[in-house]
Amino acid sequence: MEKQIETLQQQLKQQEKLASLGLLSAGIAHEIQNPLNFVINFSKMSEKLLKDLTEIVEDNEDKLPQEDREEIDDIVSDLKENMNKIVEHGERAISIIQGILLVSRGKENEYLPTDVCRLVKEYVHLSYHAMRANHKGFNITIRENYQDAIPQTMAVPQDLSRAVLNITNNACYTVWEKSQQAGADYVPTLDVSVTATDSTITIIIADNGMGMTDDVKQRLYENFFTTKPVGQGTGLGMSITRDIIETKHDGHLTFESEAGQGTRFIIEIPIKKK
Repeated sequence: MEKQIETLQQQLKQQEKLASLGLLSAGIAHEIQNPLNFVINFSKMSEKLLKDLTEIVEDNEDKLPQEDREEIDDIVSDLKENMNKIVEHGERAISIIQGILLVSRGKENEYLPTDVCRLVKEYVHLSYHAMRANHKGFNITIRENYQDAIPQTMAVPQDLSRAVLNITNNACYTVWEKSQQAGADYVPTLDVSVTATDSTITIIIADNGMGMTDDVKQRLYENFFTTKPVGQGTGLGMSITRDIIETKHDGHLTFESEAGQGTRFIIEIPIKKK
């Protein structure tokens, strides 16, 4: 009993820490969004100015030596490519920040039209980068397959993203754990797919990590059960994930796992059009 109490205390402390980090992350994300908007807007304005400059050069083409004109064309081309990259990556950063703010500030049980493919891709990569930040030398091969033209579905995006994040975090952790024991031939791999029928969206997240024993399979959704060391997990992630999928989204969460070989989670949620 004393050991259980001590474990619960450690888990509550971890939850407190995560809650504080969540608030901090939301604050940082909000502050970063403004300068990013400036970067994107000024890049677009610079592109327009560059277009004006190109028109002036063309109007005075007969006054420029051929060699200078070719050099100007090369410089203009490089500048356009650079500004397009700034806008592209700036907008990606804005998208990530909006996702973080949605998770931290989204209204409870607010169903919104959701691009599930985009959501899954965003949070799979967020999990990957978080793992790299916390575990030196971590790397993984991510193989993705997203079906085209999947319609948006009514979902609680901050909850669905949390479910994807929980599963992906576990997948990244288990392949990292296996990489510490396996030989050089082992390639940590994560397979992610999103497909749809007329009525159902299916999300599959599979890893080639440690897999689960029969005991772990039976206790997977048990509150406060975790196979991670103290401080690494709360033991609540999978029970929360099942509740999000099955209760909030009227879906199904299943898994297949073999000890030493890996685990495959299958999320199925009905398509609910607005």
